[in-house]
Amino acid sequence: MEIPAGGETVSDAAPLRVAARQPVTVTLYFDRPTGPATFHAQAYARSFRADGDHRADRAGTAFTETTHSWYYLSDVEVTGGPRRPGTVVAFGDSITDGFGSTYDADHRWPDLLAERLAAAGTPRPVLNSGIGGNLLLHDSAWYGDRAGARFRRDVLDKPGVRSVILLEGLNDIGFSEVDLPTYKPNPQVSAEEVIAGYRELIALAHARGIKVVGGTILPFKGAEYHTPRSEAKRAAINEWIRTSGAFDAVVDFAEVMAAPSDPLRLNPAYDSGDFKHPNDAGYRRMAEAVDLATL
Repeated sequence: MEIPAGGETVSDAAPLRVAARQPVTVTLYFDRPTGPATFHAQAYARSFRADGDHRADRAGTAFTETTHSWYYLSDVEVTGGPRRPGTVVAFGDSITDGFGSTYDADHRWPDLLAERLAAAGTPRPVLNSGIGGNLLLHDSAWYGDRAGARFRRDVLDKPGVRSVILLEGLNDIGFSEVDLPTYKPNPQVSAEEVIAGYRELIALAHARGIKVVGGTILPFKGAEYHTPRSEAKRAAINEWIRTSGAFDAVVDFAEVMAAPSDPLRLNPAYDSGDFKHPNDAGYRRMAEAVDLATL
């Protein structure tokens, strides 16, 4: 089978019994070089590689190479089991993707939110649609389609979605403050433009009857792109998220993640070390901040 660049395909159904939150391993085989690979760069979970066709192997001894990225496979859809009240999509950038969390531990905040829902007796699918470096308003050669361009694919077209938690905008206001090749395009983006981007996504979701929970942008004082200008934009955007009424609900990540002595700085107890990405404890605090009743 050949899949054109930018295309996708769906496999036949596999009769595989899977328990709730049980990990699944999928083996892919390519009989010739594929060229550049579609991949999830910062998966924070291992993939295994080996030469040759090992689809029928029951042991993993041939897979001696590992990487923390996932290649080609974008979704595993599961059917059957009890009916759930609707899928939750966590939509955002590297903070949603789980950058800085422990490898192979599933300590991203969407993982921990799924655990909370199960512990509360209301288990629901929680999909992680975070992409490291993602921008709300611009496509990026490094970090993929802008949020508005991928929202249909990564939220609206997923089965059974009832709510989405939106946490985007940090990179839009931050990238313009640092001249790095990986941060291009990086035009100066106003708070009003970011808010217009939010309104676009809210309208798309509401047209499908999907709730939208707005997440305030976390503190990032000390990070490479924190400046008075980017901080002023964050403050204006967060005030709009909290007070506009445009979202169906708000989760104030900024408030719960701020340092007690400096609300502009990520709490050191929750900081992975770069002043903007949480550690495992921080991601747990983010999951705890979500009001389950709003989902």
